[in-house]
Amino acid sequence: MSATIETNPLLDKLPNHLRQFIKPQDYNDYTPINQAVWRYVMRKNVDYLSRVAHNSYLEGLKKTGIEIDNIPSMYGMNRILKEIGWAAVAVDGFIPPNAFMEFQAYNVLVIASDIRQLEHIEYTPAPDIIHEGAGHAPIIANPEYAEYLRRFGEIGCKAISSARDYEMYEAIRLLSILKEAEGTPQEEIEAAEKRVDELQNNMGELSEMALIRNLHWWTVEYGLIGTVDDPKIYGAGLLSSIGESTWCMTDNVKKLPYDINAAYQSFDITKPQPQLYVTPSFAYLNGVLEEFANKMALRRGGLDGINKLIASKALGTIEFSTGLQVSGIFSNAIADNGKPIYIQTTGGTALSHREKELVGHGTLYHAEGFGSPVGKLKGINLAIEDMSPRDLQAYAIYEGEHVTLEFEGNIKVSGTIITGTRNLQGKIIVISFKDCTVTHNDTILFQPEWGIYDMAVGKEVISAFSGPADVSSFDLITHVPSSQTIKPKKSATREELEGMYQSVRDIRDGKASATALPELFNKVKQNHPNDWLLSVEIAELLQKNNTTDVLNEVMAHLDAVKNKRPEVVHLIDGGLELIFEKEKSLD
Repeated sequence: MSATIETNPLLDKLPNHLRQFIKPQDYNDYTPINQAVWRYVMRKNVDYLSRVAHNSYLEGLKKTGIEIDNIPSMYGMNRILKEIGWAAVAVDGFIPPNAFMEFQAYNVLVIASDIRQLEHIEYTPAPDIIHEGAGHAPIIANPEYAEYLRRFGEIGCKAISSARDYEMYEAIRLLSILKEAEGTPQEEIEAAEKRVDELQNNMGELSEMALIRNLHWWTVEYGLIGTVDDPKIYGAGLLSSIGESTWCMTDNVKKLPYDINAAYQSFDITKPQPQLYVTPSFAYLNGVLEEFANKMALRRGGLDGINKLIASKALGTIEFSTGLQVSGIFSNAIADNGKPIYIQTTGGTALSHREKELVGHGTLYHAEGFGSPVGKLKGINLAIEDMSPRDLQAYAIYEGEHVTLEFEGNIKVSGTIITGTRNLQGKIIVISFKDCTVTHNDTILFQPEWGIYDMAVGKEVISAFSGPADVSSFDLITHVPSSQTIKPKKSATREELEGMYQSVRDIRDGKASATALPELFNKVKQNHPNDWLLSVEIAELLQKNNTTDVLNEVMAHLDAVKNKRPEVVHLIDGGLELIFEKEKSLD
C-alpha cells in the first residue's frame, strides 16, 4: 500500500500545539502478524456487528475506505475522509484528554497507529489502530453522529482539569503501555495498577474534565443506541473488541437509559464494563451534552469558575461581560457576598477579545501577571461598560483625568487615565492608568512604582475555561510524555514466524502457489506449536482449495492447541466458524 502523504485541508488548519502530538505512520512497521491480527478482528467484527451494530457501521466502513484484509493507511484514509469533512492523524498511544478533544473540534480523528499483539487480539487497554480505525472512523460517516463528536470536542477541550487529572492521565498511559508490551514483569504491572487505584481513590471532587470524560466514555467509546431491551452498538470500544462486543449484548451487562447522570459513573479502562448506557438517538446525545455544558464554568463563569481555574494550577481563561478575555495561570480571587471583586494571575498573561489577542497586551507586556477589579462602582447603578461618552465624562472617566474609582467590595483604583481600549461595539474593555494605586481595604494590590496599571472593564465574569483565548498567545509546545510505547522484541524465532505469515498472505493474494501450504503447516506445527492464528489461516486456504487430507491434519493440530491453551479455544472456534459457516452459506 502507498505511504505517500496525501494532504487534507483540515490538517493544514491545525494549530502547532496539536501538531506536536502527530507522528508519521510508517506503514512498513506493520508485520505480517499485525496484518493477520487486523484481518481476523475485522472478519469477526463485520460478521457479528452486521447483526448487532447501528446500521451506520457497515455503511461507514465503505465510506471511510476501511478494508477487511489490510491495516488502513492513514494517508489513504485522509483522501476518503476528506469527502465527509474529516481527517485522521497518527499519534503515540494516549494523548492528554484536552488535546484529544480539541482534535475532534477540528474534525480530526486521532488514531494510535500501533496495533495490539496477537496475545491481546480481543481487547487491549492501549489505544490502537483497530480501536481507532475500525471503531471510531466508520461511525463518523453518519452526519448526525459526526456533529456530536465535533461538538463534544469543542466543549470538552474547554473543560477545566484538576491538578490530579494529568497525574491520572500519565498513570493510565503507563499502565496501558505496560499491559500491552510483551514480557512486562508482573510486578511492574501490579505497581502501575496500584498507582492508578491510589489516584482513583484520591481524586477528590471530580473536575469538569473528569466528568466530561465519563460522558465521552459512555457514549463515544462504549455507547449503545436504541432501546434498553433492543440496543445496537455504536461506541468505538465495543466496535473494536471482538470479546466485549459479544459480552455487552448478554444479560451480564446491565443496560441503563442514557442521561446526564452518566457523568458521575466512573470506569475502569482495564476491565470489561459492568453496565452500559443506551441513547434513543444520536440527536439525544447532543441534548445531554448541552445540558452538561450549561453546568460548566464555560457558561456559568462567576467565582466558582475562577476558583476552578485556580485549583487547576494550569493555563486558563476568564471572560468578562464586555467580551474581554484574560488568559494566564490564575492565582487569587477576592470575593464579596459570593461574587468575585478582584482577580489575579501569576506569570505571563494575555488579554484578548473574541479569541484574538489585543495589540500590546501579550505575555511579554504582562510578564509578571495581571490583576483587575470585577463588578460595578459603589453607589452607581450604571456599570462602566454601559456608560455612554456623556456618562463617562460626568464621572471623569476619560483621558488625562486623575480619578478614584471605588468598586463594590471595597476595591479602590486611584490614578491618572492614559487611554481606553474599546471593542467593536464601542464598549470600553480596558482602561490604562499611570501613577496608580489599587487597594482592597488596607491591602495594596498595585502601586505606582510598578508601572502602568491596565484595568479590565466588566461588571461580571461570564465564562471560565481551560486553555488560552488565543492559542498564539502562549508557547504550548510542551508535551513530553513520561512514557513511550514499547515495540515488540525481535528474535530469530519471531522473524521465522513472521516470514511464514507473509508466505500465507502471498498465497491468499495470488502471489505464490498454494502447493507450499503443507510444508508451511508442518513448519508451524514443528517450530511454533503454540501459535494458532496461522494454522487457522492455512485451514481457510486449504478449505478453499479442497485439500482435505492436509486440512484434517490442521484441524487435529488446532484441537491439540486448544487442549494446551484453553484461553484461545473460543478464538480458534471463532476463526473456523467464519471459514466453514461461509462455506455452508455458499452451498
